[in-house]
Amino acid sequence: MTTAGPWKRIEVIGNATLYLGDCLEILPHLPKVDAVITDPPYEAEAHTAQRRSLGRGSEDGRRDILESALPFAPMNHALRLGISGQIKNICAGWALVFCQAEALHLWRENFEGWGAKWRRAMVWVKPDGMPQFSGDRPGMGYESIAAVWCGEGASQWNGGGKHGVFVIPKHDAGNGHGGSENDHPTQKPRRLMIQLVGLFSNGGEQIVLDPFMGSGTTGVACNDLARKFIGIEIEPKYFEIACERIENAQRQLRMFA
Repeated sequence: MTTAGPWKRIEVIGNATLYLGDCLEILPHLPKVDAVITDPPYEAEAHTAQRRSLGRGSEDGRRDILESALPFAPMNHALRLGISGQIKNICAGWALVFCQAEALHLWRENFEGWGAKWRRAMVWVKPDGMPQFSGDRPGMGYESIAAVWCGEGASQWNGGGKHGVFVIPKHDAGNGHGGSENDHPTQKPRRLMIQLVGLFSNGGEQIVLDPFMGSGTTGVACNDLARKFIGIEIEPKYFEIACERIENAQRQLRMFA
């Protein structure tokens, strides 16, 4: 791997290599990876100020409901087309992409246009998801996950006949956020990412890539399951958080070892 490139910074933390910069510029410089598991920006309709989230909690013990427009640019056609092509080029196995249900067909069209094989639309069910406060329609208690095979031959995974449905609370104490403030506005529970990494990649020398790393939960899960990890994050704030979380996870692993 070259030491010079379009990234602003590289941090190597054990088996994890983290890049600060634009993934579309960095991905062509990276080696082949065995799996991609990522949570890119949502569509524009999910970036409005009407988006709601749970706050940390008031003095009276209740948790406040906050308006929380996402602080980064939404997904668009050019980014979706570019990232799907880059993933197909670099990935030798599964690509899992979190997205809204309304965008599944767009990801499918783009991936298949680059020669990848569409395999399944999976679902993460959130029992503690926010209700629909307007009351005029059902609330969204789930997120979709596009599962695409970028490798040669038939797809293989470690789940046998298991359903691609993952019922895991966002605030699962001890495994999710534990009800505390998230490090990232769309942070995924650690237990969910451990399941996905375990089902769609293997141990040993396999490499899992997350080109939209955020606060680094995919990297933490890779540490827990002895996978190598490559992460890319464009925002310096979240890059620093990811470095700290992955370093802490590796320190804990060494302590127990």
